Amino acid sequence: MPAAIAIAAHPDDIEFGMAGTLLLLKDAGWETHYLNLSTGNCGSMVTNSATTARIRRQEAQAAAKILGAIWYPPFCDDLEIVYSVERVRWLASVIRDVNPRIILTHSPVDYMEDHTETCRLTVTAAFSKGMPNFQTTPRRSAVAGDVTLYHAMPHGLVTPLRQPVTPDLLVETSSVHGKKRAALAAHASQKEWLDATQGMDSYLAAMDELSARTAAMGRGLKLAEGWRRHLHLGFSAKEEDPLSEVLKKLCSKPKKNLR
Repeated sequence: MPAAIAIAAHPDDIEFGMAGTLLLLKDAGWETHYLNLSTGNCGSMVTNSATTARIRRQEAQAAAKILGAIWYPPFCDDLEIVYSVERVRWLASVIRDVNPRIILTHSPVDYMEDHTETCRLTVTAAFSKGMPNFQTTPRRSAVAGDVTLYHAMPHGLVTPLRQPVTPDLLVETSSVHGKKRAALAAHASQKEWLDATQGMDSYLAAMDELSARTAAMGRGLKLAEGWRRHLHLGFSAKEEDPLSEVLKKLCSKPKKNLR
């Protein structure tokens, strides 16, 4: 059975921009995996770090169960996702265990550094999966096979300098949006936090709006997630685009001249 893994920074990041595609891959017969690098320990105005991390771990596990994905524990805290060899070794171990054909992760440029660094770590860890001389923690043998990385849209659909970002590929997610929304709702502790700190006015409504705005980049779409495919060099054959192949009936290109 082919495998796909979503790798994000914080609990609820997968649900905001990746979960619809992950659900569709599962419906297509793929084994799906779910990993947030951070515990989410800073995501509260009320509980302390340890309590917040425990709550968010439980919420992430519940969300992964709703998505039908295999959950993996985080390995660092908020604002501590930094690019280092130690972090690469840990993430590479997970990737070798899963040996995914598809990896879904953050945009290379996003509104906060935890997202950007998660992307960097994911790219390097995926690049190393077939290198027997690169040791992982815990140790795992190198694995062969193509892997294709897809980058989600940045939060707000723009760069930190407010420049619009256009996806290569749009995936219609209307058929699984209800389950995606239920998975996001599992992160119940985040409503108060996001409303208080980021002015999101209900994180569920914010996700609905993001899906609709992404869909508006295409033609005839209701709700969608957008993706940009990473360069194939070092990862796969040039023509490999498994997301488009597997979900072809739900995939489309954005309208021209969006900018």
